[in-house]
Amino acid sequence: MATKSDEYQHPIQEQLAEIEYCPNDSPSWPEAIGLGFQHYVTNLGITVLIPTMLVYQMGGDNRDKVRVIQTLLFVNGLNTLFQTSFGSRLPVVMGGSFAFLIPTVSIINSSKLQAIYDDRERFLHTMREVQGALIIASSVQIILGFSGLWAIVLKFITPLALAPVIGLVGIGLYGYGFPGVAKCVETGIPELILLIIVSQFLKRLKTRKVPLFERFPVIFSLIIIWAYAHILTIGGAYRHSSPKARIHCSTDRAHLVDAAPWVRIPYPLEWGAPTFNAGHAFAMMASALVAQIESTAAFYGVSRIANATPPPTFIVGRGVGWQGIGILLDGLFGTLTGSAVSVENAGLVGITRVGSRRTVQIAAVFMIFFSIFGKFGGIIASIPQPMFAAVFCVLDGFFAAVGISLLQFTNLNLPRNLFILGFTFFMGISIPQYFLEFQMTTEHGPVHTAASWFNDILNTIFSSHIAVAFIIAILLDNTLRYGATKKDRGMTWWKRYHKWKDCATNEEFYKLPFNLNKYFPPPQI
Repeated sequence: MATKSDEYQHPIQEQLAEIEYCPNDSPSWPEAIGLGFQHYVTNLGITVLIPTMLVYQMGGDNRDKVRVIQTLLFVNGLNTLFQTSFGSRLPVVMGGSFAFLIPTVSIINSSKLQAIYDDRERFLHTMREVQGALIIASSVQIILGFSGLWAIVLKFITPLALAPVIGLVGIGLYGYGFPGVAKCVETGIPELILLIIVSQFLKRLKTRKVPLFERFPVIFSLIIIWAYAHILTIGGAYRHSSPKARIHCSTDRAHLVDAAPWVRIPYPLEWGAPTFNAGHAFAMMASALVAQIESTAAFYGVSRIANATPPPTFIVGRGVGWQGIGILLDGLFGTLTGSAVSVENAGLVGITRVGSRRTVQIAAVFMIFFSIFGKFGGIIASIPQPMFAAVFCVLDGFFAAVGISLLQFTNLNLPRNLFILGFTFFMGISIPQYFLEFQMTTEHGPVHTAASWFNDILNTIFSSHIAVAFIIAILLDNTLRYGATKKDRGMTWWKRYHKWKDCATNEEFYKLPFNLNKYFPPPQI
C-alpha cells in the first residue's frame, strides 16, 4: 500500500520519455531539412551579434562586418560537421563564443593598434593579431582534449557539481536575453510571447501526424513577427524615432543585404599573415579554457535532452579536441572569435524533441551554403536583433533547466548538498557581476597590474559564470566529503558511464563512422 509521501514522489528517469528522435534516429527528409534550416536561423543571432560588437571598434565598415559574418558562418558549418562526425557525435551546433570577447577587446584597444591612423589598416592589423592569438590558444583544447588530461579532470565531476554549471551555461547569457528584447519592445515582446504560444500551447496540433508548431516554433514566430516588423518599417513607424531605435527595430538597418557580395568563398589567411604576440596569446588561452568548460557542460546537457547516455569522459575529451581544431580554423580563416557549442541550438533540441544528429548536420550545410551566397544569407540575417534576443530567452532558459534536472540523482535532503548547490549558483552569478560592474565603472577589470596579459587571463576566467561555477563546484564537492556517500552525490549512477565498456549504449551513440574505432579504440581505464 502506498504511503502518503508516495503521492509526491516521481520516479527517477535516466532519459526523457517524450524525446522522439535520438542522435542516430532521423525524421523524414523534408522534416529533417526544415529542422536543419531552423537550427541555422537560430544560430544566426549570435553569428551576427559578435562581429557587430567588434568590427566597428577595429575600424571596419559594413562590408568588413559582412565578410566576418560570412567567414564565421562558414567555419562554424565546418566545425559542426567535424564535431558531429568525429568529435562528441552529439547533435550540437558550433557557434561563436562570448568567452573570447575580453582578450579580443583588449587587443583592439592596445596602444600599438590604436596608434594606426588609417581605419582600414587598423582593421587588418587587428584582425591579424586576433588570428595569431586564436591559433596559439587552440593548442589548449587540442592538447587537453586529445591527450586525455581533460578526461582525467572530468572523473572528479558529479551530477551535483554539474547541475549548477549546466544551469549557468543558460542563465549566464541573461544579459543578451530580455535586455536585448527591450531595445525594441515593439518587435521583441511580440516575438517572445508568440514563441511561447507556438512552442508550448500549440505544440500538440498536428498536420499529417507531424506537430508542426512544436517542430518549427522559431521559424513560425520569426516569419510572423518579421513581416510585422517590416510593415512597421515601411509604414514609417520609426521615422521620428531615435537613431538607436531605428537600428534595433527597422528591418535591415544593419545593411547586411546591401553590403553582402553575391558569391564569396572564405579561405584561410584571407586577411593576410597572422601576427603573434605572447601576451595576447596567453590571454586568449584563458578564453579557450573558459569555452572548453562551457562546451563540456553543453555536451552533458545535450546528451540528456537528446536521449543519449551521458558521454564517457574520453568522449567529452575527444569533443574538446575537435573544438580546439575548430578554434585553429577560426584563427586561420579570421572569425574574430573562437567556437563553442551553441546554447541556443541545444535548447532548440529540447523544445522540438528532436535530438537527431542528421538535422544539425543539415544545418551545417545551410551555414556553409548561405555563407558563400551572401545576398541570400543577408536577407535572413537582417532579422532585427531584439527578435533573436526573444528566442534566446526561451531556448537558454530551457537549457538551464536541463542542468537542474540532474539533481534528481542526488540527495537534496542533505544540507551539505544544498550548501554546495546554492553557494555555487550564487557565486557563479555574483562574482562575474562584480567583475562586470568594476569594468563599467573603471574601464578595466579588478585585476589591474602592469602585465596586461595577466590581467586578461584572470579577468576572463572570473568574468565567466560557467568557469566560476565549475571551479567552485568541483572543489567543494570533492573536499567536503564528510557525511556524504557516493550515492548522495550522484556518483553511484554517474560513474558507470565513465568507461566505454561499462555501458553498452555508449557504443550506439558515440562510435566513430567508417569503423574508425578499429584504429582509434576507446580507452578502458
